[in-house]
Amino acid sequence: MEVNHATTQSGCSDRDRPAHPGVFPTRDAGKSDPEPAERSVDFPVSVVLPAGGTGERTGLQTPKQFCSFLGRPLISYTIQAFERVSWIQSIVVVVAQENTDLMADIVRRFRHRKVRAVPGGSTRHRSIRNGILALGEEEEEGGQRPAAGRPPTVVLIHDAVRPFVDEDFLYKIATAAKEHGAAGAIRPLVSTVIATTPEGHLDHSLERGRYRASEMPQGFTYDVIYRAYQRCSQSDFDFGTECLHLALQYCGTKAKLVQGPPTLWKVTYKRDLAAAESIIKDALSRSACVVTGGSARGAALADALREAVRALGTELDAVPDLTGENASYPLKEWNFIQVSVDRGGPAEVGATLAALRGANRAPLHPLVVVWVLWSDSGEQLGGTAAETAAVVADLSSDAKLRNILLYGIQLHQSEDTERWQRSVSKVAEMASVLIRERSPALVGQLLQA
Repeated sequence: MEVNHATTQSGCSDRDRPAHPGVFPTRDAGKSDPEPAERSVDFPVSVVLPAGGTGERTGLQTPKQFCSFLGRPLISYTIQAFERVSWIQSIVVVVAQENTDLMADIVRRFRHRKVRAVPGGSTRHRSIRNGILALGEEEEEGGQRPAAGRPPTVVLIHDAVRPFVDEDFLYKIATAAKEHGAAGAIRPLVSTVIATTPEGHLDHSLERGRYRASEMPQGFTYDVIYRAYQRCSQSDFDFGTECLHLALQYCGTKAKLVQGPPTLWKVTYKRDLAAAESIIKDALSRSACVVTGGSARGAALADALREAVRALGTELDAVPDLTGENASYPLKEWNFIQVSVDRGGPAEVGATLAALRGANRAPLHPLVVVWVLWSDSGEQLGGTAAETAAVVADLSSDAKLRNILLYGIQLHQSEDTERWQRSVSKVAEMASVLIRERSPALVGQLLQA
Protein backbone atom coordinates (compact mmCIF):
# COMPACT_ATOMS: atom_id res chain seq x y z
CA MET A 1 0.00 0.00 0.00
CA GLU A 2 1.28 3.47 -0.87
CA VAL A 3 0.85 6.20 1.69
CA ASN A 4 0.35 9.88 1.16
CA HIS A 5 2.28 11.32 4.08
CA ALA A 6 0.54 14.68 4.11
CA THR A 7 -1.81 14.63 7.07
CA THR A 8 -5.31 15.88 6.41
CA GLN A 9 -6.88 18.57 8.54
CA SER A 10 -10.58 18.36 9.02
CA GLY A 11 -13.35 19.89 10.98
CA CYS A 12 -15.82 17.91 12.99
CA SER A 13 -19.06 16.24 11.99
CA ASP A 14 -21.35 13.98 13.96
CA ARG A 15 -19.52 10.89 12.75
CA ASP A 16 -16.25 12.33 14.14
CA ARG A 17 -17.55 12.48 17.68
CA PRO A 18 -16.48 9.93 20.29
CA ALA A 19 -18.99 7.11 20.54
CA HIS A 20 -19.33 7.39 24.30
CA PRO A 21 -18.25 9.67 27.16
CA GLY A 22 -15.40 7.33 28.07
CA VAL A 23 -13.09 9.41 25.88
CA PHE A 24 -13.14 11.83 28.79
CA PRO A 25 -13.43 9.56 31.81
CA THR A 26 -15.46 10.62 34.81
CA ARG A 27 -12.68 9.93 37.26
CA ASP A 28 -9.44 11.51 38.35
CA ALA A 29 -6.69 11.92 35.80
CA GLY A 30 -4.07 9.26 36.03
CA LYS A 31 -6.41 6.68 37.57
CA SER A 32 -7.72 3.96 35.37
CA ASP A 33 -9.99 1.00 35.74
CA PRO A 34 -8.38 -2.43 35.68
CA GLU A 35 -7.58 -3.39 32.13
CA PRO A 36 -9.16 -6.50 30.64
CA ALA A 37 -6.67 -9.30 30.05
CA GLU A 38 -6.77 -8.92 26.27
CA ARG A 39 -5.74 -5.28 26.60
CA SER A 40 -2.81 -5.77 29.00
CA VAL A 41 0.63 -4.60 27.82
CA ASP A 42 3.63 -6.36 29.36
CA PHE A 43 6.34 -4.05 28.00
CA PRO A 44 7.23 -0.43 28.88
CA VAL A 45 5.49 2.23 26.77
CA SER A 46 6.16 5.97 26.85
CA VAL A 47 4.77 8.91 24.88
CA VAL A 48 6.30 11.93 23.15
CA LEU A 49 3.93 14.85 22.52
CA PRO A 50 5.49 17.52 20.27
CA ALA A 51 3.85 20.79 21.32
CA GLY A 52 6.15 23.47 20.01
CA GLY A 53 3.94 24.80 17.21
CA THR A 54 3.04 28.47 16.98
CA GLY A 55 -0.53 27.85 15.83
CA GLU A 56 -0.37 30.34 12.95
CA ARG A 57 -3.25 28.71 11.09
CA THR A 58 -5.68 29.35 13.95
CA GLY A 59 -5.17 33.08 13.58
CA LEU A 60 -4.81 33.39 17.36
CA GLN A 61 -1.97 34.90 19.34
CA THR A 62 -1.92 31.94 21.73
CA PRO A 63 -0.59 28.65 20.27
CA LYS A 64 -3.57 26.36 19.82
CA GLN A 65 -2.25 23.71 22.20
CA PHE A 66 -2.51 26.26 25.02
CA CYS A 67 -5.94 27.64 24.07
CA SER A 68 -8.50 26.93 26.79
CA PHE A 69 -12.12 25.91 26.80
CA LEU A 70 -14.21 24.81 29.75
CA GLY A 71 -11.44 26.24 31.88
CA ARG A 72 -8.75 23.89 30.65
CA PRO A 73 -6.06 24.10 27.90
CA LEU A 74 -6.28 21.80 24.89
CA ILE A 75 -2.97 20.11 25.64
CA SER A 76 -4.26 19.02 29.05
CA TYR A 77 -7.09 17.10 27.39
CA THR A 78 -4.57 15.29 25.19
CA ILE A 79 -2.36 14.48 28.16
CA GLN A 80 -5.35 13.07 30.01
CA ALA A 81 -6.12 10.70 27.12
CA PHE A 82 -2.69 9.10 27.63
CA GLU A 83 -2.31 9.54 31.37
CA ARG A 84 -5.46 7.57 32.15
CA VAL A 85 -3.98 4.46 30.44
CA SER A 86 -2.42 2.33 33.17
CA TRP A 87 0.23 0.73 30.94
CA ILE A 88 1.69 4.04 29.72
CA GLN A 89 4.51 4.82 32.13
CA SER A 90 5.60 8.34 31.17
CA ILE A 91 4.78 11.25 28.89
CA VAL A 92 7.30 13.76 27.56
CA VAL A 93 5.81 17.02 26.28
CA VAL A 94 8.18 18.94 24.01
CA VAL A 95 7.49 22.69 24.08
CA ALA A 96 9.20 25.84 22.88
CA GLN A 97 11.71 27.18 25.39
CA GLU A 98 9.55 30.23 26.11
CA ASN A 99 6.59 27.99 27.06
CA THR A 100 8.33 25.69 29.57
CA ASP A 101 7.06 27.66 32.58
CA LEU A 102 3.53 27.70 31.15
CA MET A 103 3.65 23.94 30.64
CA ALA A 104 4.94 23.39 34.17
CA ASP A 105 2.02 25.44 35.49
CA ILE A 106 -0.47 23.33 33.50
CA VAL A 107 1.05 20.12 34.89
CA ARG A 108 0.76 21.49 38.43
CA ARG A 109 -2.75 22.98 38.17
CA PHE A 110 -4.31 19.89 36.59
CA ARG A 111 -2.33 17.41 38.66
CA HIS A 112 -0.80 15.50 35.77
CA ARG A 113 1.37 12.79 37.30
CA LYS A 114 3.20 11.07 34.46
CA VAL A 115 4.35 14.19 32.63
CA ARG A 116 7.51 16.22 32.24
CA ALA A 117 8.27 18.98 29.78
CA VAL A 118 11.49 19.37 27.78
CA PRO A 119 12.57 22.18 25.44
CA GLY A 120 11.95 21.64 21.75
CA GLY A 121 13.98 22.47 18.69
CA SER A 122 13.52 24.79 15.74
CA THR A 123 11.59 22.19 13.69
CA ARG A 124 9.19 19.34 14.34
CA HIS A 125 11.79 16.59 13.84
CA ARG A 126 14.27 18.35 16.12
CA SER A 127 11.62 18.59 18.82
CA ILE A 128 10.67 14.93 18.53
CA ARG A 129 14.34 13.95 18.68
CA ASN A 130 14.69 15.92 21.93
CA GLY A 131 11.74 14.00 23.35
CA ILE A 132 13.20 10.65 22.29
CA LEU A 133 16.56 11.47 23.87
CA ALA A 134 14.83 12.60 27.08
CA LEU A 135 13.25 9.17 27.46
CA GLY A 136 16.70 7.65 27.89
CA GLU A 137 17.80 10.04 30.62
CA GLU A 138 18.35 9.05 34.22
CA GLU A 139 15.29 8.70 36.42
CA GLU A 140 14.75 11.34 39.08
CA GLU A 141 14.02 10.08 42.56
CA GLY A 142 10.28 9.59 42.96
CA GLY A 143 9.66 10.41 39.28
CA GLN A 144 8.17 8.49 36.41
CA ARG A 145 11.20 8.45 34.11
CA PRO A 146 12.79 5.27 32.80
CA ALA A 147 16.04 4.38 34.55
CA ALA A 148 19.34 5.25 32.85
CA GLY A 149 20.14 2.80 30.07
CA ARG A 150 16.59 1.39 30.19
CA PRO A 151 14.45 3.41 27.80
CA PRO A 152 10.93 2.20 27.04
CA THR A 153 10.41 -0.68 24.66
CA VAL A 154 7.88 1.31 22.61
CA VAL A 155 7.53 5.03 22.06
CA LEU A 156 4.20 6.51 20.95
CA ILE A 157 4.43 9.84 19.12
CA HIS A 158 1.27 11.91 18.97
CA ASP A 159 0.27 15.49 18.20
CA ALA A 160 -0.57 17.57 21.25
CA VAL A 161 -3.60 18.96 19.40
CA ARG A 162 -5.31 15.60 18.75
CA PRO A 163 -7.14 15.09 22.07
CA PHE A 164 -9.61 12.38 21.05
CA VAL A 165 -7.44 9.25 20.90
CA ASP A 166 -8.80 6.29 22.83
CA GLU A 167 -7.11 3.48 24.71
CA ASP A 168 -8.20 0.70 22.37
CA PHE A 169 -6.47 2.33 19.42
CA LEU A 170 -3.35 3.11 21.46
CA TYR A 171 -3.17 -0.58 22.29
CA LYS A 172 -3.33 -1.49 18.59
CA ILE A 173 -0.52 0.91 17.69
CA ALA A 174 1.69 -0.07 20.65
CA THR A 175 1.43 -3.82 20.01
CA ALA A 176 1.90 -3.41 16.25
CA ALA A 177 5.01 -1.27 16.86
CA LYS A 178 6.41 -3.90 19.21
CA GLU A 179 5.90 -6.61 16.57
CA HIS A 180 6.96 -4.73 13.42
CA GLY A 181 9.30 -2.03 14.75
CA ALA A 182 7.00 0.78 13.62
CA ALA A 183 3.26 1.37 13.26
CA GLY A 184 1.09 4.30 12.29
CA ALA A 185 -2.51 5.40 12.01
CA ILE A 186 -4.01 5.97 8.59
CA ARG A 187 -7.32 7.31 7.32
CA PRO A 188 -8.92 7.32 3.86
CA LEU A 189 -8.26 10.45 1.83
CA VAL A 190 -11.17 12.86 1.94
CA SER A 191 -10.19 14.74 -1.22
CA THR A 192 -8.39 13.77 -4.41
CA VAL A 193 -4.73 14.83 -4.46
CA ILE A 194 -3.63 16.66 -7.60
CA ALA A 195 -0.34 18.02 -8.98
CA THR A 196 -0.17 21.40 -10.69
CA THR A 197 2.10 22.91 -13.33
CA PRO A 198 4.25 25.99 -12.57
CA GLU A 199 1.61 28.01 -14.41
CA GLY A 200 -1.12 26.84 -12.04
CA HIS A 201 -2.79 24.33 -14.34
CA LEU A 202 -3.72 20.72 -13.58
CA ASP A 203 -0.84 18.35 -14.28
CA HIS A 204 -2.20 15.05 -12.99
CA SER A 205 -4.18 13.53 -10.14
CA LEU A 206 -3.51 10.55 -7.93
CA GLU A 207 -5.77 7.54 -7.78
CA ARG A 208 -7.33 8.19 -4.39
CA GLY A 209 -8.09 4.52 -3.69
CA ARG A 210 -4.35 3.69 -3.67
CA TYR A 211 -3.39 6.33 -1.08
CA ARG A 212 -4.08 7.03 2.58
CA ALA A 213 -3.63 9.98 4.89
CA SER A 214 -0.97 9.44 7.52
CA GLU A 215 -2.29 10.34 10.97
CA MET A 216 -1.23 10.14 14.58
CA PRO A 217 -0.48 8.32 16.84
CA GLN A 218 2.58 6.51 15.53
CA GLY A 219 4.55 3.94 17.47
CA PHE A 220 8.14 2.70 17.30
CA THR A 221 10.43 0.48 19.21
CA TYR A 222 12.84 2.81 20.98
CA ASP A 223 15.82 1.35 19.13
CA VAL A 224 14.29 2.01 15.70
CA ILE A 225 13.26 5.61 16.29
CA TYR A 226 16.50 6.43 18.14
CA ARG A 227 18.66 5.09 15.29
CA ALA A 228 16.51 6.87 12.69
CA TYR A 229 17.15 10.22 14.33
CA GLN A 230 20.84 9.47 14.78
CA ARG A 231 21.20 8.76 11.05
CA CYS A 232 18.86 11.23 9.36
CA SER A 233 20.14 14.24 7.43
CA GLN A 234 20.01 17.95 8.20
CA SER A 235 17.52 18.27 5.35
CA ASP A 236 15.24 15.81 7.14
CA PHE A 237 15.51 17.86 10.31
CA ASP A 238 14.78 21.10 8.47
CA PHE A 239 11.97 20.04 6.13
CA GLY A 240 10.72 16.57 7.10
CA THR A 241 7.54 15.82 9.06
CA GLU A 242 6.97 12.06 8.71
CA CYS A 243 8.52 9.79 11.36
CA LEU A 244 7.45 6.59 9.59
CA HIS A 245 9.49 7.66 6.56
CA LEU A 246 12.62 8.09 8.71
CA ALA A 247 12.20 4.59 10.12
CA LEU A 248 11.91 3.16 6.61
CA GLN A 249 14.72 5.17 5.03
CA TYR A 250 17.33 4.88 7.77
CA CYS A 251 16.44 1.60 9.49
CA GLY A 252 14.70 -0.35 6.74
CA THR A 253 11.65 -0.72 9.01
CA LYS A 254 8.36 -1.04 7.16
CA ALA A 255 5.63 0.32 9.38
CA LYS A 256 2.45 -1.59 10.02
CA LEU A 257 -0.42 0.69 9.01
CA VAL A 258 -3.56 0.60 11.15
CA GLN A 259 -6.90 2.05 10.08
CA GLY A 260 -7.78 4.76 12.61
CA PRO A 261 -11.17 6.05 13.78
CA PRO A 262 -12.63 9.40 12.62
CA THR A 263 -11.91 10.93 16.04
CA LEU A 264 -8.19 11.25 15.29
CA TRP A 265 -8.78 14.62 13.65
CA LYS A 266 -6.45 17.47 14.47
CA VAL A 267 -7.29 20.89 15.90
CA THR A 268 -5.83 23.11 13.20
CA TYR A 269 -8.09 26.11 12.67
CA LYS A 270 -10.04 28.34 15.03
CA ARG A 271 -13.29 26.59 14.14
CA ASP A 272 -11.76 23.29 15.28
CA LEU A 273 -11.42 24.66 18.81
CA ALA A 274 -15.18 25.26 18.88
CA ALA A 275 -15.79 21.75 17.54
CA ALA A 276 -13.53 20.24 20.22
CA GLU A 277 -15.37 22.16 22.94
CA SER A 278 -18.70 20.91 21.60
CA ILE A 279 -17.48 17.29 21.69
CA ILE A 280 -16.29 17.62 25.27
CA LYS A 281 -19.53 19.25 26.37
CA ASP A 282 -21.49 16.41 24.78
CA ALA A 283 -19.33 13.81 26.52
CA LEU A 284 -19.63 15.48 29.91
CA SER A 285 -23.38 16.03 29.69
CA ARG A 286 -24.54 12.49 29.01
CA SER A 287 -25.10 11.47 32.60
CA ALA A 288 -25.97 12.96 35.99
CA CYS A 289 -26.82 11.88 39.51
CA VAL A 290 -30.03 13.03 41.21
CA VAL A 291 -29.72 13.42 44.99
CA THR A 292 -33.24 13.08 46.37
CA GLY A 293 -32.63 13.83 50.04
CA GLY A 294 -34.23 10.52 50.97
CA SER A 295 -37.82 11.73 50.66
CA ALA A 296 -40.54 9.87 48.77
CA ARG A 297 -41.50 13.06 46.91
CA GLY A 298 -37.89 13.60 45.91
CA ALA A 299 -37.64 10.03 44.61
CA ALA A 300 -40.87 10.49 42.63
CA LEU A 301 -39.54 13.68 41.06
CA ALA A 302 -36.28 11.90 40.23
CA ASP A 303 -38.23 9.21 38.38
CA ALA A 304 -40.14 11.85 36.42
CA LEU A 305 -36.94 13.71 35.55
CA ARG A 306 -35.26 10.47 34.48
CA GLU A 307 -37.93 9.87 31.86
CA ALA A 308 -37.87 13.49 30.68
CA VAL A 309 -34.10 13.82 30.24
CA ARG A 310 -33.67 10.44 28.58
CA ALA A 311 -35.25 11.91 25.46
CA LEU A 312 -32.63 14.67 25.66
CA GLY A 313 -29.74 12.20 25.61
CA THR A 314 -28.91 12.18 29.33
CA GLU A 315 -29.02 9.21 31.72
CA LEU A 316 -29.79 9.76 35.40
CA ASP A 317 -28.98 7.76 38.50
CA ALA A 318 -30.89 8.55 41.68
CA VAL A 319 -29.54 8.25 45.23
CA PRO A 320 -30.81 9.60 48.57
CA ASP A 321 -27.45 11.16 49.47
CA LEU A 322 -23.71 10.95 48.73
CA THR A 323 -22.67 9.00 51.80
CA GLY A 324 -22.06 5.31 52.54
CA GLU A 325 -22.43 3.11 49.48
CA ASN A 326 -23.14 6.22 47.38
CA ALA A 327 -19.88 7.96 48.33
CA SER A 328 -18.25 6.95 45.03
CA TYR A 329 -20.51 9.22 42.96
CA PRO A 330 -18.50 12.40 43.65
CA LEU A 331 -15.49 10.68 42.07
CA LYS A 332 -17.17 9.28 38.98
CA GLU A 333 -19.84 11.84 38.05
CA TRP A 334 -19.52 15.43 36.81
CA ASN A 335 -23.15 16.53 37.12
CA PHE A 336 -25.59 16.48 40.03
CA ILE A 337 -29.21 17.48 40.47
CA GLN A 338 -30.12 18.17 44.10
CA VAL A 339 -33.85 17.91 44.76
CA SER A 340 -35.14 19.75 47.85
CA VAL A 341 -38.80 19.43 48.82
CA ASP A 342 -38.90 21.14 52.20
CA ARG A 343 -37.20 23.88 54.18
CA GLY A 344 -34.19 21.68 54.77
CA GLY A 345 -33.06 22.46 51.23
CA PRO A 346 -30.04 24.66 52.07
CA ALA A 347 -28.72 21.98 54.42
CA GLU A 348 -29.21 19.29 51.77
CA VAL A 349 -27.41 21.13 48.99
CA GLY A 350 -24.75 22.14 51.51
CA ALA A 351 -24.15 18.46 52.29
CA THR A 352 -23.88 17.66 48.56
CA LEU A 353 -21.40 20.48 48.00
CA ALA A 354 -19.38 19.32 51.02
CA ALA A 355 -19.26 15.77 49.63
CA LEU A 356 -17.99 17.06 46.27
CA ARG A 357 -15.36 19.21 47.95
CA GLY A 358 -14.31 16.30 50.17
CA ALA A 359 -13.72 14.08 47.14
CA ASN A 360 -10.69 16.29 46.37
CA ARG A 361 -10.72 15.36 42.70
CA ALA A 362 -8.46 17.11 40.23
CA PRO A 363 -10.20 20.16 38.67
CA LEU A 364 -10.20 18.74 35.15
CA HIS A 365 -13.63 20.19 34.41
CA PRO A 366 -16.09 22.23 36.46
CA LEU A 367 -18.61 20.13 38.36
CA VAL A 368 -22.23 21.16 37.84
CA VAL A 369 -24.87 21.11 40.58
CA VAL A 370 -28.44 22.01 39.61
CA TRP A 371 -30.47 22.67 42.75
CA VAL A 372 -34.18 22.03 42.14
CA LEU A 373 -36.24 23.71 44.87
CA TRP A 374 -39.67 22.10 44.83
CA SER A 375 -42.37 23.87 46.82
CA ASP A 376 -46.11 24.16 47.00
CA SER A 377 -47.45 27.10 45.01
CA GLY A 378 -46.63 30.39 46.72
CA GLU A 379 -44.22 28.88 49.26
CA GLN A 380 -40.46 29.53 49.14
CA LEU A 381 -37.91 27.19 50.70
CA GLY A 382 -35.74 30.06 51.84
CA GLY A 383 -38.50 32.46 52.89
CA THR A 384 -39.40 35.11 50.30
CA ALA A 385 -38.41 34.76 46.65
CA ALA A 386 -35.62 37.30 47.18
CA GLU A 387 -34.34 35.45 50.25
CA THR A 388 -34.33 32.14 48.38
CA ALA A 389 -32.40 33.68 45.49
CA ALA A 390 -29.91 35.13 47.97
CA VAL A 391 -29.31 31.67 49.48
CA VAL A 392 -28.57 30.23 46.03
CA ALA A 393 -26.22 33.12 45.22
CA ASP A 394 -24.32 32.81 48.51
CA LEU A 395 -23.84 29.05 48.20
CA SER A 396 -22.76 29.37 44.57
CA SER A 397 -20.06 31.94 45.38
CA ASP A 398 -18.36 29.56 47.78
CA ALA A 399 -18.84 26.57 45.45
CA LYS A 400 -17.28 28.38 42.50
CA LEU A 401 -14.00 28.68 44.42
CA ARG A 402 -13.87 24.86 44.34
CA ASN A 403 -14.63 24.67 40.60
CA ILE A 404 -18.28 23.77 41.25
CA LEU A 405 -20.96 25.60 39.27
CA LEU A 406 -24.23 25.87 41.22
CA TYR A 407 -27.49 26.78 39.49
CA GLY A 408 -30.98 27.03 41.00
CA ILE A 409 -34.37 26.10 39.52
CA GLN A 410 -37.61 26.87 41.35
CA LEU A 411 -40.34 24.29 40.72
CA HIS A 412 -43.88 25.00 42.02
CA GLN A 413 -46.38 22.24 42.72
CA SER A 414 -49.54 22.23 40.62
CA GLU A 415 -52.72 20.21 41.06
CA ASP A 416 -53.27 20.38 37.31
CA THR A 417 -51.70 17.18 35.95
CA GLU A 418 -50.91 18.55 32.49
CA ARG A 419 -49.44 21.75 33.92
CA TRP A 420 -47.34 19.73 36.35
CA GLN A 421 -45.98 17.51 33.59
CA ARG A 422 -45.09 20.59 31.55
CA SER A 423 -43.25 22.02 34.57
CA VAL A 424 -41.26 18.82 35.09
CA SER A 425 -40.36 18.72 31.39
CA LYS A 426 -39.24 22.34 31.61
CA VAL A 427 -37.03 21.52 34.62
CA ALA A 428 -35.50 18.64 32.65
CA GLU A 429 -34.80 20.85 29.65
CA MET A 430 -33.34 23.64 31.79
CA ALA A 431 -31.15 21.23 33.76
CA SER A 432 -29.88 19.59 30.56
CA VAL A 433 -28.94 22.97 29.08
CA LEU A 434 -27.22 24.10 32.30
CA ILE A 435 -25.26 20.83 32.48
CA ARG A 436 -24.19 21.00 28.86
CA GLU A 437 -23.39 24.68 28.49
CA ARG A 438 -21.89 25.31 31.96
CA SER A 439 -22.65 29.00 31.56
CA PRO A 440 -20.72 31.23 33.99
CA ALA A 441 -23.34 33.98 33.55
CA LEU A 442 -26.12 31.82 35.08
CA VAL A 443 -24.12 30.58 38.08
CA GLY A 444 -25.93 31.49 41.28
CA GLN A 445 -29.17 32.38 39.50
CA LEU A 446 -32.58 31.08 40.60
CA LEU A 447 -34.49 30.23 37.45
CA GLN A 448 -38.23 29.65 37.34
CA ALA A 449 -39.68 26.48 35.79
